Amino acid sequence: MSDSSKRWPGEREETFPDVFNIKAMPPQAADKKPGQLPEETIRQFFEKGYVVVESFFSKEDLQACRDAIDILVDDLANMLHRGGKIKNLHKDQDLFHRLTLLEQDFPGANILLHKLGRLPQAFRNLWSHPELLNVVEQLIGPDIMGHPVWNLRTKTPQNEATTVPWHQDSAYLDNASYEVLQVTAWIPLLHATRDNGCMEVVSGGHLKGKVATHTCCWGDTWYVMLGEQEMARTLDVDLDKDVVLCEVPYGGMLLINNMIPHRSLPNVSDEIRWSLDLRWQRPDKDVGFYGMKRGVLMRTRNSPHLAIDWDSFDSVDRAVQAKKTMGSLQTEEDQDQFETTIQGPWMKKWEMVHTNRHTDKLDEGKLTWHKS
Repeated sequence: MSDSSKRWPGEREETFPDVFNIKAMPPQAADKKPGQLPEETIRQFFEKGYVVVESFFSKEDLQACRDAIDILVDDLANMLHRGGKIKNLHKDQDLFHRLTLLEQDFPGANILLHKLGRLPQAFRNLWSHPELLNVVEQLIGPDIMGHPVWNLRTKTPQNEATTVPWHQDSAYLDNASYEVLQVTAWIPLLHATRDNGCMEVVSGGHLKGKVATHTCCWGDTWYVMLGEQEMARTLDVDLDKDVVLCEVPYGGMLLINNMIPHRSLPNVSDEIRWSLDLRWQRPDKDVGFYGMKRGVLMRTRNSPHLAIDWDSFDSVDRAVQAKKTMGSLQTEEDQDQFETTIQGPWMKKWEMVHTNRHTDKLDEGKLTWHKS
């Protein structure tokens, strides 16, 4: 039962509709740059909060990402084997099945990979791809910074840790993000369908420019959750009409903003649904990750071909900084490379209505989190 008499740090009365609605749409140039989308598609992003682009990336771009993930999975398997955690490396399995078997042998293997935070060159190339940045320019203008929160989604079949409940992205981020438009490209590395756990969004749920009240944590995960009644009441949406299933073909992407409610469905297929979350915002709105990590500048109006400083960006490990900031209990297990729990400052933004092995690692003496 939620304590309605108490205001949680993530709650904020102010709303910022004009940051996210059609008034925020930059002027669209008549002459399109390579990769740029039709104006009506960009308009939908601001009016509905999302847009599915069915065909955008080349097979070569995405295959390079698949190959990079293959290496990450192989490195993980070897680490688990050296540590005596598994006996079988499952080298005979392909990208869409190997991690599932590793997960069966060592529950939490997918979490280890999710929290690894290693940014392979193929991911860098995709994130800063000139044609993709041309699209981002249509959404936020010519000055573009990559947001420090990016993710590789390791969605193994029938796994609670990879099924994300209803939420708004800003519920995980600085409160300052409530008044900053952040663009996310959700890029599946195979055809994303209902069966393998594609995304659902609540069309128009961004229009009030408000973060609804979330709670923590969902099931045996580190995820915050947005109740459907709270969503309908606070964001003026009709879940019978406004929920949209976003199946995305291989080579396409889903574009969303940080205010639209969304979730991922369970993966009931027999294949892993790999995907990437990549985010951008304007550099003058440099809302990072609770002061722990800044974004990476990718393009400016005066320097459209900027040399990106990836080394500085990679020098800060977001997961390590989050754990330190949370005052996690520093046991020997916490220092273990095989630790499969996740903690982060979003856990202290919202009421803790359910505890689990992830929340149990928080330092109970430091459960207060002040607004950013």
